[in-house]
Amino acid sequence: MVLRQDLPPQRSGAADRAPVADPGPPPEAAPRVLSPARLLPWLARLGVPAAAFAVFQALLGILPQNLAGEAARYCVAATAGGGVGAVVWLAAGLLRARAAAASAVPPPAPVPVPAPAGSLPELVDGTYQALRRGLTVIEVPGRGPLTGWPHSLAESEPPVHPTAFGTAYGLHLLLDIAPCDGRIRAGEVAETLWRLRLPGGGWAARSQGSGARPEVSAIVLGALARAGADPRLLEAEIRSCEVLWDPDHDASGLANTYVVTNVLRGLLRAAPGAAALGGLREVLVNGATADPARDHHRCWGAALATGHGNPAPSAVHTARAVVALDRAARVLGEDERQRAVREEGLRWLLAGPAAPGGGASDLLNCQEEVRRPVQEDPLHQELLSVRHFAAAWVARALMTDGARQVAAEEVGLPVWEARLTAAVTRVHGMQQGGVWRWDDGPMGHPVWMAYQGLSVLRRYALMVYRP
Repeated sequence: MVLRQDLPPQRSGAADRAPVADPGPPPEAAPRVLSPARLLPWLARLGVPAAAFAVFQALLGILPQNLAGEAARYCVAATAGGGVGAVVWLAAGLLRARAAAASAVPPPAPVPVPAPAGSLPELVDGTYQALRRGLTVIEVPGRGPLTGWPHSLAESEPPVHPTAFGTAYGLHLLLDIAPCDGRIRAGEVAETLWRLRLPGGGWAARSQGSGARPEVSAIVLGALARAGADPRLLEAEIRSCEVLWDPDHDASGLANTYVVTNVLRGLLRAAPGAAALGGLREVLVNGATADPARDHHRCWGAALATGHGNPAPSAVHTARAVVALDRAARVLGEDERQRAVREEGLRWLLAGPAAPGGGASDLLNCQEEVRRPVQEDPLHQELLSVRHFAAAWVARALMTDGARQVAAEEVGLPVWEARLTAAVTRVHGMQQGGVWRWDDGPMGHPVWMAYQGLSVLRRYALMVYRP
């Protein structure tokens, strides 16, 4: 039955407009036709006798009366009914056979879906393969077997001597990746770091001679602590290195932002209760300088403002300082002044140049030289060449706990999101197959750069993930 609602004729605003004609009743609905695919299951539900009788009765009613007498009508109807009954019986048997075969066959095992090209799992796997290719395993007289990395992943052929700096960052990277196999054993790498310890205690970079340096020693101690080194050994080594954290012992080094931030981050991992941490943080806080070009927000340069070097504002040094102060705040707490300086560093990063690139100049890699007088001969200087992965440091600073809140109060979340996305995009774009490239030379694939790049992408993936 079709329900139809009669509506009054549609009227317009003009009085002389003719009413719209009634469309009339709808056309008759087309009769419903069952397809053969649906007919057989329907007949099978009726059963064979019922289907045969239904066809017999239907034909008996429609066959003409004069079909060679009454007996012929009954014969034709009975034959058709029997035929339909046989077809229904066969169809029902076929359906039962198909159902039994489907239940007897176990479901196919799930096939693991490969990671899409360029995904984080694929990138991590590429980094691990690069670590394996770059691993150096050599026997050194007087030190035993060494398993580690030189400065760059491209230095492994022929096998070169592992360095404390490269091996420490390789261990950090290995712990981040957490591979499912034991082709690189973290215990052997950690043991190599102990064997690379200098005779008087501490560690130094390959170009720094025989004297221990605070920035390298703190990084190595942090890696060893993270790998689960014996706390008693760590404590003894930290006590033997205490003089390295004293500004009076290394005045030129500890007036450098790179050195102080390295020491602060390494000690927070290795010895979160060390007495030197409070003083190191104050050195960093006092070393900030105001930048008139960015609303007089405090920031950092290559040299601390309390030293005698160049404290010109630098995005990478400001980001390094923000990351170090953020970690110190989580471990040690912070007062209002320390918090204000840390948050001003974030405001400085968010107030980057208003160019079409949106602060792209802050993401350009840079290089500096850390000069110190040689301990054995003060008339000569030791030169340490430092390269900075600027985009990685800016991204890490913008992903600290307080960055989002500072952005919401100052420039707005869209600006923060745009700056962070630009930094992470540049970090991702500087790698190929999980290997980060500074350049194409033998020193062009630094281990520390791979660690910084991968840690940024992992942190960003965790931050944007929504279950």
